[in-house]
Amino acid sequence: MRTVKLDLGPDSYDIVIGRGLLAQVERMTALLPQKRAAIVTNTTVAALYLAPLQKALEAAGVQIIPIVLPDGEQYKTWETLNLIFDGLLTARAERKTTLIALGGGVVGDMTGFAAAVYQRGVPFIQIPTTLLAQVDSSVGGKTAINHPLGKNMIGSFYQPQLVLADLASLDTLPDREYSAGLAEVIKYGLIDDLPFLEWLEANIERLMGRDTDALAYAVERSCQNKARIVGEDEKEHGVRALLNLGHTFGHAIETGLGYGAWLHGEAVAAGMVLAARASYELGQITDADLARIIKLLDAAGLPTMAPALGYERYAALMAQDKKVDAGQIKFIIMRKLGESYMGTLSPEVIAAALQAGCSDDAAASRVA
Repeated sequence: MRTVKLDLGPDSYDIVIGRGLLAQVERMTALLPQKRAAIVTNTTVAALYLAPLQKALEAAGVQIIPIVLPDGEQYKTWETLNLIFDGLLTARAERKTTLIALGGGVVGDMTGFAAAVYQRGVPFIQIPTTLLAQVDSSVGGKTAINHPLGKNMIGSFYQPQLVLADLASLDTLPDREYSAGLAEVIKYGLIDDLPFLEWLEANIERLMGRDTDALAYAVERSCQNKARIVGEDEKEHGVRALLNLGHTFGHAIETGLGYGAWLHGEAVAAGMVLAARASYELGQITDADLARIIKLLDAAGLPTMAPALGYERYAALMAQDKKVDAGQIKFIIMRKLGESYMGTLSPEVIAAALQAGCSDDAAASRVA
C-alpha cells in the first residue's frame, strides 16, 4: 500500500493506492461526520462493486443510500446530475451525509459536483475504479458536467476528503479503458517528468501486461506529480494548466465526434500528438522527439492520428476551451520532452499540426 498526500492546508487529504482497499472501510468510516452515506455509481460498476462495498459499510454501522446512474460520457449532463439530487432528496440526505463516488471519471466528476452544490456543500470521498480516474480525475478537486457546446464547462473546484485507488478494481477494466488511462500517465512524463517518461518507455510492455508492481509505481508516480502541481496551484491560475497537455485538441475531438464516441484518454492521446506536432512546427522538439511520443502512445494501444474535423471546426470547438483568455486560445506547448509551458499558437501552426496529424479514417478507428 502506498499513500500520497495532497497538501492543501486545511483541505489536505490522502490518496491511498493498493489492492483490496474496498474492503478496508475503516479509512472511510473514520471520516464520516454521521453514520450515513450515499454511494453514487453507474450500472456497470454497480454490478461489480456496489454490493460488497455497501455490505462492508453497513456492517460498520453506516446506513447507505445507493444511487445508480447510466454509464457513459454521454450521460454527463444536468439530467443525470439531477438523478443524484433526486436520490439524496428522496432519502432526506443531510449536510453531514457523505457522498461516495464509486466509478470512473464521469461518476467522480458528477458526484463531486453534486457534493459541491447539494445543500451548499457536503463531504465526499473518491473511489476511482478506472486507471484514468485513479491517476488523474479523482485527484485535485475538479468537478463538472458537459454541455453540448463544450466539455466540462459547468462545474466547480471541490476537494474530496479521501481518494482510495484500489488497484484490484482494474482487474475488471476492459483493455480499451485501461489504455485510455495510460494516456494520462504518459502525460505526466511529457509535461515535466523526463525520468518518468524514460521509465514508461522502458516499462510499457510490463504496464500493458498489467504487471502489479509496474502498475502500482505508475499510479503512485502519476499521483505524486498531480499532487505536487495541484498543491502549488489548486484553482488553475498558473502551473496547474500544464496538466491539460493535449486536452484543448482532445476536448474538441470529444465534442466534435459526440460525447462517448472516443474515450477521454483516447482523445487526449491524439491531442497530445497534435500538441507535439505544433511544438515541432515551432522548432522546439525534434523529429526524433515526435517519433518517441508516437511510438510510446502506439505501444500503449492509443490513437496517434486525430479525426479530420477540419480546421474551422477545430478552431470553433477550441474557442470554447476553459483556457481561452481575452479571446485567445491557450495551448500547452512542449519546450522539450519533459518540459512544457502555456502559450498561444498561430493559425498557421495549428493548421500545419492538423494537416499532419489528422486522418479521415481516424474517426472510425474507435467504436464506443
